[in-house]
This record gives sequence, structure tokens and C-alpha cells, in this order.
Amino acid sequence: MHTAQWKVNLHLFEEDDGTTKARVVLDTGTTSLTAHGTAHCRPTDSNVPEIGDELAASRAMNDLSQQLLRIAERDIQGVGS
Repeated sequence: MHTAQWKVNLHLFEEDDGTTKARVVLDTGTTSLTAHGTAHCRPTDSNVPEIGDELAASRAMNDLSQQLLRIAERDIQGVGS
């Protein structure tokens, strides 16, 4: 049986212009990956920080998942060689 624990840290930063930035860092114990996401509040919209946090975080996590998929695909190809 194989078990593993990977640590994920999510950092959110809100800027004065209504932009929220997210950085996700995945630490597997042997490697780490960093992903990013942003959300922008239009000047005509109400600034609701929670929505910006959700959008930026989800975009960073999507970036991370795409990185993991690409790595897995390369690893699968390597096993087949």
C-alpha cells in the first residue's frame, strides 16, 4: 500500500486597484510546484473581497492541476518507453 501526504499552501493578496492575486505552493516532500491566479474587479462593480479570493484561488488551483496533469502525462510516457 502507498500513502503520501502533500502540503498545499494558498496565499491571497489584494491590491488597491481591486486585483486579487493567489499563489498556491504544493510541497510533495521531494519537489514543489507553484501556481498563480488572479481576479480583477471592474471599476463599475462592487468590491467584494470574498469573491475575488474565490476566483483567484480557483484559478491558481486550476493552474496547479494543469501542471500536475502535464507532469503525470510525461511520467506515463516515460514508463511506456
